[in-house]
Amino acid sequence: MSPLTINAREAATGPVLEITGELDYTTAPEVREAVDRLTLTAGKLLVLDLGGLGFCDSSGITALLAARNLAMEQGGDIALASVPANTARILGIVGLDRVFTIHPDTAAATAAS
Repeated sequence: MSPLTINAREAATGPVLEITGELDYTTAPEVREAVDRLTLTAGKLLVLDLGGLGFCDSSGITALLAARNLAMEQGGDIALASVPANTARILGIVGLDRVFTIHPDTAAATAAS
């Protein structure tokens, strides 16, 4: 089991959270707390870089949705970057690939907005 690490940084488009490790029932609250600490302003883009994600269960998916809801409530937007194949497959199965904007990497996500 890989511990979850979350590194936050700012890009010109808004905050970027790099999430590494396993996003599951025990670690999903950490993502929610990290997102809650962000200041999102109208028109800004929150990018969740999932390139280092080794595992994501339904609790992790729920945390991603909570991040989306918060970004939208604050007038911003959200994008996922570097989504691992196994997580992308799950997002596709449940139709969330049509809810989230997904980019191949953070550079593409921040350039697209």
